This record gives sequence, structure tokens and C-alpha cells, in this order.
Amino acid sequence: MKAPKTVRAAEAFSRARLSHSFFMRDFLYSEIAAIEGMANLPDDPELAIEAGKGLCQNLLEPLQATFGRLAIRSAYRSPEVNAFGCKHRLSCASNEKNRARHIWDLRSRGGMGALTTVVVPWLVDRLDEGVTWEAMAWWIHDHLPYSELQFFPKLGAFNIGWHESPRRTIYSFIPPRGFLTKPGFANHEGDHGAFYPGFPELVAP
Repeated sequence: MKAPKTVRAAEAFSRARLSHSFFMRDFLYSEIAAIEGMANLPDDPELAIEAGKGLCQNLLEPLQATFGRLAIRSAYRSPEVNAFGCKHRLSCASNEKNRARHIWDLRSRGGMGALTTVVVPWLVDRLDEGVTWEAMAWWIHDHLPYSELQFFPKLGAFNIGWHESPRRTIYSFIPPRGFLTKPGFANHEGDHGAFYPGFPELVAP
């Protein structure tokens, strides 16, 4: 599949089905691209689709089946869009750091990967009741084959990433910033159910 350069080619690419519930078009919107007049489309659409399938089938489908509809925030970014966001400090890491993360059509560490920012309305509705981001983080850690999680202050939003060689790291931008866990931490292994009482059981999509 060639890089989409026309409206019809972009339409065809966006129809690619990544999983039961998700299509490529769900992940292409970018505020940067919309405001700056950029085409947020990949140079390697086949790699972007395969990486997106890994993300959707392994992480987003079970997360949505268990907690209800997910709101997709920042997802795929073309290298052009991501580089602009990094240069202008629009909450984008460098292209090198975002390979196989927000830039789905570039490999990193010898493998493919994809990442998206999501808001889980189920969690948003419970934040004022005392449910914490850590609870969601540990639930995902115990139930899903994620590569990385990064949590943000607004709406309990978080990055969730899939990779062929997962890192299994959880980081928070919510003060105090830092790692909740990563390989080598004493808290990394074992069951963490005590941190998320009342959370639903995993539902297979």
C-alpha cells in the first residue's frame, strides 16, 4: 500500500479495520494538523495498520469491553506533525522518542508499536469519589499486555502503548511525577488487586 496522497487514497486508508470496534480513521484526528493545515497520514500505511491492530486488539478492545466506551485523544501522528508539535512545545516528544509510539509507522527497538491517549469515562465519573489513577494503572498492569502507561492530570487521561517487546513501565505526570513501577521495582510483580477494589472483572471482547 502506497502512502496516501489523495483524498480517495486517504479515505481508503482510513477504512482499514484494526479490531472489532476500531477503524484507522478513529486515530487520525490531530489538533496540530487541523490548525496548521498538515496531512496527518503515514509514509508506511501497512506498518501503521499492523501496529494499530496490535494496540486495538490487545489493549483497547478489552479495556472498552470492561469499562465501556473509550474517548480517543491524541493517537497517530505523522513525523511531520509530531516534529512540529515538539518544536513548538505542544506536548509532543521528539520523533526519535515517539518511534513506535505516537508515530505508528516507524519501528523502535527492532519492533513495531503504537500508542494512543485515552479518557475512560467510567474512571472520570469516579475520580471525585476517591478512585485514583493508580487504581486504574494497577488494574491494567495485572490484566493487559501493555508496554507503557503515562497518566496526566486532566480527566484521568493516560497514554497506553503496545509494542512487540513491551517495556511494562507506568509513569505519572500527576504530582509527584515519576514512575509508579517498572521492571526491577519491588512492586512490579505479583497481584495488585488490593489497589483497585470494586473494579470490574476483565471482559474478553
